[in-house]
Amino acid sequence: MSPLYAGRVAAALKGRGDEFSAAQREMQSDMKRMRDALERFKKMRLADIDARLAQWTAETGHEHVGARPTPEQESGPFVVKFDSSWLHHRDARDWAADTLAGVTTFAADGSQIFPSGDMSIPVGLIQVGWFENPHDQRGSYTKDVQVDIVTPAELTREYEPGYAEREIEWRRFRNEMLQTMMFLKRMAGKRALAFVDGSLILSFVHTMREPRQREYIRLVQDLLDLSESTGVPVVGYVDSSQSADLSGLVQAAAGYSGQRMGDAILVQRDLAWGDRCRMFVCDRDDEVIDSSYYPRVCFTYLRTTRDHPPARVEMPGWVFEAGLHEQILDVVRAECVVGVGYPYPLETADAVAVLSMQDRERFYRLFQEFARERDIPVHFSRKSISKRGRRL
Repeated sequence: MSPLYAGRVAAALKGRGDEFSAAQREMQSDMKRMRDALERFKKMRLADIDARLAQWTAETGHEHVGARPTPEQESGPFVVKFDSSWLHHRDARDWAADTLAGVTTFAADGSQIFPSGDMSIPVGLIQVGWFENPHDQRGSYTKDVQVDIVTPAELTREYEPGYAEREIEWRRFRNEMLQTMMFLKRMAGKRALAFVDGSLILSFVHTMREPRQREYIRLVQDLLDLSESTGVPVVGYVDSSQSADLSGLVQAAAGYSGQRMGDAILVQRDLAWGDRCRMFVCDRDDEVIDSSYYPRVCFTYLRTTRDHPPARVEMPGWVFEAGLHEQILDVVRAECVVGVGYPYPLETADAVAVLSMQDRERFYRLFQEFARERDIPVHFSRKSISKRGRRL
């Protein structure tokens, strides 16, 4: 392993210190102005917001601002306070147990091993784990994994660099969604909630080819459709969100012209543990083939730890329209109490699925043994052999 030359790094940082200080001052100035705009926005009526957004569209030519308000803009304060408090963590866990009793929660998460450029045969592995907890008196639960091998024929497209990695990432995402949809079908009409690790808004697909974009988007649309038809909510949970959808709405509606801030940073000062801000409808302007489902997704920011910015919590619009969002957010809070700041089903599914560097080496050894049994020659590059020798 190459050493980090700490003395030279420190000297290089010192030489650029003024630039970092200037950037910090500019960010603080923008934050103050953005916060002032947020305070104005909190008091705006829906009709005034609509009029201002129409004017903004006429001035800029853009139709999407990032988010749209819901009726909560006029029905209550910007911050919806959490109405429970505890003196001890045991009290919090008792509340969580009562809240979760009889509610089946679920999460699926995946991990992968990409093909090694040092090995003569490209082969990949996808492992998706899931955790299902009915919160019944027996204390029963289900942990399981699905393992898929991705073969050379499925990983090779010479004209498309990086295809193998993207193919494995797609298959991992697909398997996570399919496991979640199977849960929704099993739980149709029952008290249940499925967590999705990350956003339901797939901005990242804009760099992909059109057929693959459509595959990703169709899968999430199917998830939303199935959630509504089965009556089982899904929640997209983003722990460290960089989204600026609410900030875009505030910028357009309340007249702010500086650098846009991340939503979580913008609202964190307002929220104590368990508090959330108003619900909003996603109105992001992504360069994707089909973002028409975005308005079917509502979101809020929920404080689930005392020391970090709030999490972004997304849910299908039908959940909000049916008035189930508060009940669902209580389940999210309760699972965060159990998980000490992070939803326990997501934490557990990750632990079931995660693959370490040691697992990667074990997989390659297992593949070598398999190849020998079938008389398939496997070769490693000299660079790989040299690196392994140095690390022993």
